[in-house]
Amino acid sequence: MSTGMRRPHELDYEAIERLFPPPPEYFETTFFEEPDTIARKQLLRLQDRAQRAWQVPFFRKRWEAAGFHPDQLRTLDDLWRAPAYTVDDIRTSINENPPLGDYQSIGLEDARNEPMRLYVSGGTTGRSRPTLYTAWDREVGAITMARALYAEGIRPGDVVVNAWAYSTHNGAHAFDEALYRWLNCVVLTTGTGNVTSTRKQVELAHEYGAAAILTTGDYMLKMAETAVEMGLDPKADFNIRALPGGHIGDAERVKEVWGVTPAQPYGFHEVQNVSIECPLRNGQLHIFEDCFVVQIVDPETGEQVPDGTQGALVITEIYKTGSPQFRYNIMDLSFLYPPGQCECGSWLRRMGPFAGRGDNMVKLRGVNVWPEAIGEVISDVPGVTEDFFCRAVRAGNRDEMIVMVASDAPADEFGGVAERVEDRIKEVMSVRMTAEVVGPGELDGLTGMGTAAKLVRFKDERP
Repeated sequence: MSTGMRRPHELDYEAIERLFPPPPEYFETTFFEEPDTIARKQLLRLQDRAQRAWQVPFFRKRWEAAGFHPDQLRTLDDLWRAPAYTVDDIRTSINENPPLGDYQSIGLEDARNEPMRLYVSGGTTGRSRPTLYTAWDREVGAITMARALYAEGIRPGDVVVNAWAYSTHNGAHAFDEALYRWLNCVVLTTGTGNVTSTRKQVELAHEYGAAAILTTGDYMLKMAETAVEMGLDPKADFNIRALPGGHIGDAERVKEVWGVTPAQPYGFHEVQNVSIECPLRNGQLHIFEDCFVVQIVDPETGEQVPDGTQGALVITEIYKTGSPQFRYNIMDLSFLYPPGQCECGSWLRRMGPFAGRGDNMVKLRGVNVWPEAIGEVISDVPGVTEDFFCRAVRAGNRDEMIVMVASDAPADEFGGVAERVEDRIKEVMSVRMTAEVVGPGELDGLTGMGTAAKLVRFKDERP
């Protein structure tokens, strides 16, 4: 019996489009709303989101301990009274309440009543971080993604190559849903070069006149190299006019090779797109304030910092019905511009582009890597001691990670140890890294062994 089961088409699409206009309507209406209208809408949605988050054990426990209650939210500034949380708090929640943690407002059993999706992020240390999305969450999230893609130059009817990894991570699927459901684009679902060869992806982009390729900047440069090897000119022989994605790497080099200026959106796994670069391409990102409240804090203290000061992003979403993100300190670095009207005419708050991490996370070819977690990943590889050190470098137009490990094996076996380390990292973390093996004690100068209160495990050597 299907009694009580809601089909995807039964979702209230009229309400979704009224509350969260998709493109191009968004850029003709909500994008130009007055500050008072924006603030009034934000406060109402924030108050509603807080009341529903109060029912979630993870938030209720933290809020009660901090003396905060949703009824205290009388102005947007009152949001500062709620405690923030980080990925470490989520990991603790998952370990204590596996597999979903106690931070979701829905459970797997709710899929009997409405369509639902589960995506996971991380997992490089301990359990992966799951997020359950209701059908409403997926659609509104797809609209925010569609807004960003539209602003970056993609138009209805375009052919788009989606070269992100279709996996347990949200990324490729979020792009796909936005393109197909809200922009009427034809999506070529190539996935990464491990699924569809780079040569084949270049052939498809050329043959079908793709207007955009969604991937990292590093892979765009790899595709350009392959195109040249095939006798094709990336600028003259392709129809590329948009390079969205957000992880563009060497933007100037990509622009030089493809003749297209990459855009700078910002978003992350749990919430899709938070902001988009101004149409004037001035490096300022307009925040989707009908969906988010963005704050900036000191990465060390968690205290508010003045506008214009770089700090860690704290994100509160105000559009979802499922898993809440309420004052989530994502530890990505940026800053807020002072309130005011942009030259483009929009009053939306503006933030700076992603400026790195407040911790040591490195994004390697679209995969989030925490260097400290690598030690756990390789700990049981034969011949490896507990001593390791990671270096992020720029080589061959892309970011690379070199993992240096100390081994107690004979020196003539170091090559085999390195191969085993590389294979284990690839197996667990889904990204290839280079391993360098040294003898015991040879990493002490890098890690501070014997001299530092806390061992150093990572150095960013990228220019």
